[in-house]
Amino acid sequence: MHTPSSPPSPGDIRRWRQYLADERSEAATYRYLARRRTGEEREILLGLADAEGRHEAHWLALLGEDVGRPVQPSFRNRLLGLLARRFGSVFILALAQRAESRSPYSKDPSATAAMVADEQIHEEVVRGLATRGRNRLSGNFRAAVFGANDGLVSNLALIMGIGATGVSTSFILVSGLAGLLAGALSMGAGEYVSVRSQRELLSATRPTQITLTAAKELDIDANELVLVYRARGMTPEAAEHRAAERLGLLDCNCDPSFSLQPEDEAEMVDEHEAVGTGLGAAWSSFCFFSSGAVIPVLPYLLGLEGTLAVVVSCVLVGLALLATGAVVGLLSGASPLRLALRQLAIGLGAAGITYLLGLLFGVSVG
Repeated sequence: MHTPSSPPSPGDIRRWRQYLADERSEAATYRYLARRRTGEEREILLGLADAEGRHEAHWLALLGEDVGRPVQPSFRNRLLGLLARRFGSVFILALAQRAESRSPYSKDPSATAAMVADEQIHEEVVRGLATRGRNRLSGNFRAAVFGANDGLVSNLALIMGIGATGVSTSFILVSGLAGLLAGALSMGAGEYVSVRSQRELLSATRPTQITLTAAKELDIDANELVLVYRARGMTPEAAEHRAAERLGLLDCNCDPSFSLQPEDEAEMVDEHEAVGTGLGAAWSSFCFFSSGAVIPVLPYLLGLEGTLAVVVSCVLVGLALLATGAVVGLLSGASPLRLALRQLAIGLGAAGITYLLGLLFGVSVG
């Protein structure tokens, strides 16, 4: 272990050089992401890059003349930088969030306490930025993920259940295509109704602007406008101030922090963005259900039959389930491997149960 009074060991130097390379790579990644942002998000990302620059200076000072030639950043940081240059999306922020959560500084005495705290705060900052992106796509993304997984699992279960009864390959193929079409239309219609209903519910709870037109006719002494704002959940003091603001009574002795803020309107918009649009959710659900449901049918479309067709179908669906689970894991900041394996177990488990039921019914009919 390195102490201020002892020269660094070769192991210390190698570790510090790696830290230096990673800090430089992370700072570059945040700058790449900042180029694709404007306003506050850009400033936050540049602030993160500056903080990584301070950490870089720490390792440079420790290395001194031992800094040597630059080494390659870790594979994770190289991948993050490459993706940031090509895409710069919420996926990258989700990956950056996981990278920040795995900082080794808390277990390394060569890192300062301030650096350890920085890395912990950086994770929360990146989490906040990633959350903004998740909110912008969560409605349609939810429909897309559910649609794809429903298509994969339901059509695989349908094909395996029917196939286990011993019917012909052509019957299995027709059943799979019928299941694809029926399921996609059902999913699209269901998502449209669900999202439209949720948006209508939000619209019904959102305050109207009637106070702006009716305020000038109100009895100032009675000031029923206060009741409107109290009914919306404001404290008596906040309601008094908001009513005075609407009526133009600027001489009220109220806390100015009660005034309407721009972010109040932004929160209302974000509610609808998180839900998504009815047509967008329906279209996403239809397309992704279809794309998922066609995968179990592919072996039969290619002319495969019997056990080989079932095995190939299961393998293709398994790979697709792993992919969708990993994507959900990346976006949520959770372990992609854990969520991928969970998707695989649930999907193939449901299909396996249906296959066993098909065998049972096939024997019973026979």
